[in-house]
Amino acid sequence: MKSFKQPFYGWWIVGAGGIVQWYTSAIFWRGFQAFVPPILETFGWSRGVMGAAISLQRGESGMISPFVGVILDKYGPRKAMAFGVLLTGGGFVYMSQMQSLWQFYLAIGLLTLGMSFGTFIVFVVTVANWFVRKRARALATLMSFSAVGGITLPILVASIDTFGWREVLLACGIGFWLIGFPATLVMRKRPEDYGMVPDGGPDDDLVNGKANRAGRIREQAITMRQAIKLRFFWQLAIVTSLGQLVSSTNLFHFAALLDYGMTAALAAAAAGAVAIGDLSGRAGIAVIGDRFDKRKMLTTAMIMQTIGVAGLAGINAEVFGVNLGLWPLPLFVVFFGLGFGSSIPLRLSILGDYFGRTSYGSIVGLTSSVNALFGAAGPALVGFIYDGTDSYRLGFTTLAVMLVISIPLALGLEPAGRVAAKARQLTRRNYRERNRFESSK
Repeated sequence: MKSFKQPFYGWWIVGAGGIVQWYTSAIFWRGFQAFVPPILETFGWSRGVMGAAISLQRGESGMISPFVGVILDKYGPRKAMAFGVLLTGGGFVYMSQMQSLWQFYLAIGLLTLGMSFGTFIVFVVTVANWFVRKRARALATLMSFSAVGGITLPILVASIDTFGWREVLLACGIGFWLIGFPATLVMRKRPEDYGMVPDGGPDDDLVNGKANRAGRIREQAITMRQAIKLRFFWQLAIVTSLGQLVSSTNLFHFAALLDYGMTAALAAAAAGAVAIGDLSGRAGIAVIGDRFDKRKMLTTAMIMQTIGVAGLAGINAEVFGVNLGLWPLPLFVVFFGLGFGSSIPLRLSILGDYFGRTSYGSIVGLTSSVNALFGAAGPALVGFIYDGTDSYRLGFTTLAVMLVISIPLALGLEPAGRVAAKARQLTRRNYRERNRFESSK
C-alpha cells in the first residue's frame, strides 16, 4: 500500500497567494469598475477625475514596485505582506466612509501602498523562487485565481444595488484582513532555506526518460545591473507596458458598455464574461507554457488583445453608415480575455527564464515600474477623451491602434541563450575595464 505523498510546499504558496489574488481581483483589479457608476452618481465627479485617480494609483504603484522587489530579495515575503494586508484592508474601510474628493485620493493612495506590498509582486517573486522547470505552470496557476475574480463581477454589482456601495466597500476591507493575514503565514522565501529544492525534486519527465525541453532549461543568474544594460529587457518592458496601457482601462469597461446602450445586467455579464477568456488564457499557459516558445506565445497574446480592444470600440458603432450592433461584442469578450490572461504569466515566466532567481524580485519590480508608467496613462487618457467627446469609443480605438506596436516588438525578442551570452560579455568587459583602471593608479 503506497503512502500518501505530500504535495511540494511551493504549491501551498501558489494556493495561498492565489486566494488573495482572487479576492483582490474580485473587489479591485476587476471589481472596482462596479463601484465607479454609483460613486460618480453620489458625488458628481467627472470621468476624467476618476480616471486620474486610478492613473495616480498605477503611477504610485510603479514607483513603489522596485523598492518592494529589493525588500523581497533581501528579507523575504512575510513581513512585507503583513504590512500590505493591513494597509489594503484599511484603505477599503476608509474609502467606505469618504465624503470628498481628497479623501478618495487618499484612500487610493492607501490601497496602492498596501497592494504593492501585500499582493501581486510578493506572490510572483515568492512562487518564482520555488519553481524553475515548472515556473510557467506555477505562475499561470497563481494568475488564474485573478481571472476567477472577474467572474464574480455580476455578484458585486448586485450586492452594491442591494446594500449600497459604502456597505460593500466596508465588507471588502474587513474581508481582506480575514483572508490576507492567514495567507502571510504560508509565505516562505526560498526552498533551499528549508532543506528543499525548486520544483520539489527531479523532473518527472526526465525520470521517465522523456527529454522535455523545459527540463533542460539552465537557470540564468543575471543581476538587475546587468539586465538594465540589455536591449531585451527594455524591449520586453515596452511590449508588456503597451499591454498594461490597455488593461489598466478595465475600470471603464462596464461604464463603456452602458454608454454603448447595453442594459446594466447585460453589461455586467459581458464585462464579467471577459474573465472566462482571461481564465482560459492563464490556464492554457499553465498547460503549454513550459513546452513551447514563450516569445511566439506572447506575440499571439498581443494580437488577441488588439482584436479584443478593437471589438470593444466597435460595439454599436457606425462604420460607413452601417451600425455594427452587438457583433463586435464576442471579439471583446473572447479575445481581450484570452490575450490579457495569457500575457501575464508569460511575461513573468520569461523574466525568470532569462534572468534567473538571483535578482528576480528587483527585476520584476523595475519592470512593473515601467509598466505602471503606461498603465497610469490609460485610465486618464480614456477618461479625459470621454469628457471631451462624451463617448468612450474614441479612447478605446486609440488604445487599439497603439497596441499594434507591441506585435512586431514581441516577435523580435531575442532567445534566452543570446541574452545570457550578452550578459556574460558585459561582465567580462566590466572586469577588464576595472582591472585597467586599477592598474593605471
